[in-house]
This record gives sequence, structure tokens and C-alpha cells, in this order.
Amino acid sequence: MAKMIDRPSGLGAQPTAEFEQQRERWESAGAFRKPRKGPGSGALDRTISDLPLKALYGPEDVAHLDLARDLGYPGQYPYSRGIHPYMYRDRLWTMRQFAGFGNARQTNERYHFLLAQGQHGLSVAFDMPTLMGYDSDAPQARGEVGKCGVAIDSLADMETLFDGIDMGDITTSMTINGPACIALAQYVAAAEKKGIPRKILGGTVQADILKEYIAQKEWIFPPRPHMRILADMMRFCRDEMPRWNSISVSGYHIREAGSTAVQELAFTLADGFAYVEAGVNAGMDVDSFAPRLSFFFNAHIDFFEEICKYRAARRIWARHLKEKYGAKDPRSWQLRFHTQTAGCSATAQQPENNIVRVAYEALAAVLGGTQSLHTNSMDEVLALPTERSVEIALRTQQVLAYETNATNVVDPLGGSYFVEALTDEMERQAEEYFAQIEEYGGVIEAIEAGFFQREIADASYRYQRSLETKDRIIVGVNAFERPEDRGEIELLKIGEEIERGQAQSVAELRNRRDAGTVGRTLERLQRACKDPADNVMPHLIASVNAYATEGEIVQAMVEVYGRYTERAAF
Repeated sequence: MAKMIDRPSGLGAQPTAEFEQQRERWESAGAFRKPRKGPGSGALDRTISDLPLKALYGPEDVAHLDLARDLGYPGQYPYSRGIHPYMYRDRLWTMRQFAGFGNARQTNERYHFLLAQGQHGLSVAFDMPTLMGYDSDAPQARGEVGKCGVAIDSLADMETLFDGIDMGDITTSMTINGPACIALAQYVAAAEKKGIPRKILGGTVQADILKEYIAQKEWIFPPRPHMRILADMMRFCRDEMPRWNSISVSGYHIREAGSTAVQELAFTLADGFAYVEAGVNAGMDVDSFAPRLSFFFNAHIDFFEEICKYRAARRIWARHLKEKYGAKDPRSWQLRFHTQTAGCSATAQQPENNIVRVAYEALAAVLGGTQSLHTNSMDEVLALPTERSVEIALRTQQVLAYETNATNVVDPLGGSYFVEALTDEMERQAEEYFAQIEEYGGVIEAIEAGFFQREIADASYRYQRSLETKDRIIVGVNAFERPEDRGEIELLKIGEEIERGQAQSVAELRNRRDAGTVGRTLERLQRACKDPADNVMPHLIASVNAYATEGEIVQAMVEVYGRYTERAAF
């Protein structure tokens, strides 16, 4: 047997003569194969994101990688293999099921149920009027109150939402962006009314307004003044809430809008870099706030592509924070992220199949090194999930955590020729996107030019065409269909009485509070909005404590900043 040549700087060893002969025999065998081909075969040579795939990967595909520079060890720069040395051997990911519907009392009951079933943290889904900054009795809210999440109009609702829950003992994630500063103020005020100081509160408010302009479209103020608000939030959290993540930079909604995995990776990290620059430009040292920026990614169905996306994200973030932004604290280099399985991969047809999809997507998130995870319920494509379907989704995580033994080895796919080559390719393509964004002058300029919107629209069109031609198969949708598409499953329905009751509670709140105090706090808030040297967060908390409604607070700020109108991209 020929002696193997040692290549300590590379991922693999130098191929021997015997190995080369084996490869030649394998390639020769390919002349006689009869591959699956044609529409409906399910055999593709590209990922969902259109990255080319080879039939087999070997040492030649990773020969350019350097072990120390590109992989390292878990818990060490560049964190390709995870941000903690022993990952899930020491601590499992946080099981954080997204929940919210109807009014605050109904959602509070769901929270108590989830905590009793073994969930580790809470996650608040808000309804559309709350996300857009309107009170439940506003004309714009009609027909939407409590439908896609919980209606939160004031501090009174936030107090009800966490009734009987120790806010100092759990962590909470709030998925809200346009009025995120108000939701954070309400959360702080509700905790302090329970005697829980803000400095011990742990959790995240999403607050990622840039991805709203890019993908989800739930904005209020124009980009530039809103970035000022976020800088105030980062400073406030740095000084007052050291356990709180001030921004959760979200690729999830970018992917749900139709982007590829590479676009999700690149656009999300570009937004993260923009927030870093906003903090630095506001006079903060990067290491004083960067450790409290977190991320939120989609877990789609292309199993290995998703795993590689997470590994590439950690490596890119570490390199840029250290080398471009000069961060010296290793915590600033560590990309911490939450994952949610892909809503856009779920199907209304044969909804039970979604349980299987979610299990694979959750496994990809875990093998990719997520810090927390939400598993979608099988019925979420049809309605807000029932208690039964939520329980199945949570049990999916628990089976994965406690029965599969997938948590016993750190980064078990590390060193795979395929995984390392695909990780490297995703990093390379993300860097190409960063260069294009830089040519526009930055993220906000690229948003204003419609760059992100066009890229996502083009990717979405290509994917839809692949389904129509059956180049890609979706079980139960364009193959293996059955007449009774949706089956007979129980759905959660939000009645009109919820909207009527919520609107009435807002009216009653206005009648019993001190209107003069509300007016004075809103006036002070407006003055702070006009003064860049005055942080808006203390004034928001004062307005919330006076029981000003979200809609009233938003309107006061709109009178200073205006409302954003998107320029047509096509």
C-alpha cells in the first residue's frame, strides 16, 4: 500500500495511487448507470437554491480549505462547528414554540399549557393590527383582530398576557418589528409592576426593520429615522437590560418571501452588519452591543443545504466582526441564532405530511447548531394551530432531543466532503452579494433601489416554475395527490366576538385612565423623537405606564417621522 502524504493544513489527506485507481473504477461504472431523469423523477443536480451538486464529493473538493482557518474547533473562532465547545452535550437548545391568538387571556392560557408540557421559553405572535401599529378599534384593524396572533393594545393587555408567569424566570421572544420599541417598553413596564427589575429580564425583541422593507412589509416609519430608534434601543438594552437581545436579525421572513438559502444567508447578515454600523455610528463601542445581537433563520426542507447555511453564517459573522469591524470580544464574533421550521414548505394538501417535513427540518437545525427552535404545527398553513397540533410539534423536538442521540456528538457532519464543500460555496456566494450591496452604497440604499425585492422575486419565480414543470416534487401537491386533499382535521377559529371584546376593552381603558398624563407623556416622547441626543426608550416606558395605547404612541411618532411608502420595484 502506498504511503499517505500528510497535509496538516488541509481538510483531507493527499490521495494515494490506490485511491486514484478506486476513483477511476467508480467513474468507469458511471458509463453503465441508468439515472432517474425527467419531470417527476425527483432527481436533481441542484439544491433548492440552485447551487450545483455533484454525484459524489471527495478530497479534491475540500483541498483548498484550511483546518485552522475554515473549521477550527467548536467554541473557537471562526465557529464553523458551533459557538459552544460541547454544544448539546452540556445544554439542549431552547424549545420555544411561537404562540399567540385572540386576546391576551386566551394566549396566556396557551402559555401555561406549553410551559406545563416542558417548553423552555415563550414566544409572542402578535396580530396584524398590533404589528402595523393600530389599535383594535381602528378602522384599519377591522377583520384582523386576534386572527394571526394576539391583540396587544396597551400595558393592560401585556399584564394579562403574562399573568401568573414569572417573567424573571423565563425568557421571552417577541416577533414584532415596526412597533418593537413599544412592545419592549410594555414588557419592561409589566415586569416592573410585578416587582421584577429590568436588569434581570432575558429574551429578545425582533426589531429587525430592515427585513421588513426587504420582505415582510410590516413597517411604519421610513428607514433612516427607524434606524435611529434601533440605535436608541441598543443603547438602552446595553445600559439597562444586560440579558436582553436588542435585535433578532431575521432571515426567516426573507426566506418565506421566496428567497433562496444563499439570499437568506447574505441578506440577513448584511442587515446584521448594518445594525453594527448603526451602533458604531451612534458612538457605541462594537463590543458593548454586538454580543447581544441575535439571529433568526428558516429551516427549509433541503436538508444539507440548510445545515451548511448555518455553518457558513457563523463563519462569515465571525470573520467580518473580527476583521472588518474590529471586535475584540469573542462573544461579538459568535453568531447565536433561533430557528423556525419553514412555513412556506408546509402544504394545505395532506397536512399530516407537514409533521414529517417539520421533523427533518428540525433535525437540520440541530445538526447545524441552533440555540433555540420552533417547530411548526401541521395545521399552520390552514389556520392558527390547535392545542393538539402544537403538542405534536413540541413532542417532535423532544423526541429529537431525548431519543435520537443526535445531540451526543458535536458537529457530527463536520469534515464531510459534501458538507464542507457546500458550506464553502455558500460563503463564497454570500460574499458576492455583499459586494453587490456595497456597490449600491449599503443596505438602505439597496432597499430604496429595489435590489433585494427583485432578487427575491426572481428566485421565487424560478422555484414556482420548477414545481409547475415537476422538476421538483412536493408530495401531495404536484405528485402523489389524493382527492381528499386536506383531510379532516380540527382547526382553531377566531370568532368576531374577540374583535368586539378587544375594541370595547380599549374604549374602557381610555375612559378610566388619566388623559392629561397620557397627553403629557406623548408630548415629551415627540420632543425626544426630534432630539437625536435624547433616547426615546424612557419616554416610551413613561407613555406605556400612563396606559397610552400602541396606536396613540405610534401616531405621536408618525407626526415626527412620517409613514413609509415603498417605491415600486417593477
